[in-house]
Amino acid sequence: MKKIYLENKIPVVFKENKNTPRLALCLYFKIEEQEKKAGLFSILNRLLMQGTKKRTAEELAMELDENAIECYSEMKHDFIRFKVLCLNEDIEKTLEILEDIVKNSTMEDFSKEVVKMKGEIEAELDSPKSRAADAFYKTLFDGLCYGHTYTKTLEAVDNITKDEVKEAYKSLLEKSPKVISLVGDFDEADMTSKLNKHFGNLSNPPKEANDDDAQKLNENKTVKVEKNDASQAQIFQGWRVPTIFDKDYPVLLLLNTILGASGLSSRLFVELRDKKGLAYVVRSSYEVYDRAAAFSVYIATEPKNIKTSLEGFEFEINRIKTTPVDNIELENAKNNLIGKRQFFTETNLQQSSLYSFYEDKGLGYDFEEKLIEAVKKISAEDIQRAANEYLKDPHVLTVLAPGQYLEF
Repeated sequence: MKKIYLENKIPVVFKENKNTPRLALCLYFKIEEQEKKAGLFSILNRLLMQGTKKRTAEELAMELDENAIECYSEMKHDFIRFKVLCLNEDIEKTLEILEDIVKNSTMEDFSKEVVKMKGEIEAELDSPKSRAADAFYKTLFDGLCYGHTYTKTLEAVDNITKDEVKEAYKSLLEKSPKVISLVGDFDEADMTSKLNKHFGNLSNPPKEANDDDAQKLNENKTVKVEKNDASQAQIFQGWRVPTIFDKDYPVLLLLNTILGASGLSSRLFVELRDKKGLAYVVRSSYEVYDRAAAFSVYIATEPKNIKTSLEGFEFEINRIKTTPVDNIELENAKNNLIGKRQFFTETNLQQSSLYSFYEDKGLGYDFEEKLIEAVKKISAEDIQRAANEYLKDPHVLTVLAPGQYLEF
């Protein structure tokens, strides 16, 4: 792997995988400013592939299909990225199409996409788990764009104008720091020339330092969602914790693996599902963004088991705080975490996505190697310290259940 810079100083991560038939490319646009209205960037992302000044949406879809080119955009709270996969011999055509999409999207289907998005969100919120998760994250990240959940989007979307979306698109092109990564079988000099031709004139301002998170969680919050036709109770409990930029990021990843992210061997699964029979589903998760992160535990259970499940959460969290993890469990968790992460880099597209993700964060394209080495060095004392430091009040608790079970 190596990193070069285009004429406009866009960093490009190259990784040559010889004798692979398809090239993978990712193009990142960092979202520097939080969206002012929930759903603004989601609409923008949906419109990016809906036609350009040169191609209608139908012509674009047909041309991609005829040339076996996979091209799509994804929006996360901190970035919009394009992912592209094509045959090696088709890279010039692929770059031309991608340049057209990036620079010349027309946003013509604005009203149609808004209607479609609202319908999809309303359908998603029919799921009890989705509705509970929506209430949980909206509360945990109140005041931040990460709290712009489905319900917040539905509240705001009718007040978003096409001009606001066009302005956000213009700002993305002109003010967003950008990153490119390319993985496959290619000639570096030739590819550098092609990328400069198609993207070397994009504006690429320097990254700004992340603002300090002024929106803190200052007290415990409990959110009860009444859904009288729910057959299961949906329970989320979570904490605001450090992000990927913190020295404890590897420790929190491993803590998550031990507690509830390693499937059948995780503590929550063994104790609450296998031994106590409380759960249909039980897990923990660690979700990381640029300005904030969440560590949470989740269970789907019979409504009558809400109190017992919460007591189970409390017991397992206290146990990991007070009793050091033994060496066998620690090593098994490390192997589980490292083994799963190897699946992130099996294909050219996965590699391209991961390297550009880290480069976009300013961590360097080789951060994965450093992360694995850091995980190997984690001690039982590190796990215990992190659990005590981060899994403590204030927290957010969200419970969805029929009304008769919400008195707890």
